[in-house]
Amino acid sequence: PEGITFTIHGMTAEGDRVAVEAESLGRHVSGKMYNNKYHFLAQLRDGKITRWTEYCDTELITDILCGGQRPEGTA
Repeated sequence: PEGITFTIHGMTAEGDRVAVEAESLGRHVSGKMYNNKYHFLAQLRDGKITRWTEYCDTELITDILCGGQRPEGTA
């Protein structure tokens, strides 16, 4: 409801790749705090992002953003 903030903890650039370590923080409409950690990897060409990869805690996303709902047959 109040939005989400991202904090960048570190960035590394080498060649056409940029790696970012970041963290999000925000309150979900359920009242639970959502605080996830991320690693983003961007590949660039001619000043444009040509590939984006994101790593984060998907179980936290399921628990907070999806209310714990998982497809049948999964733990």
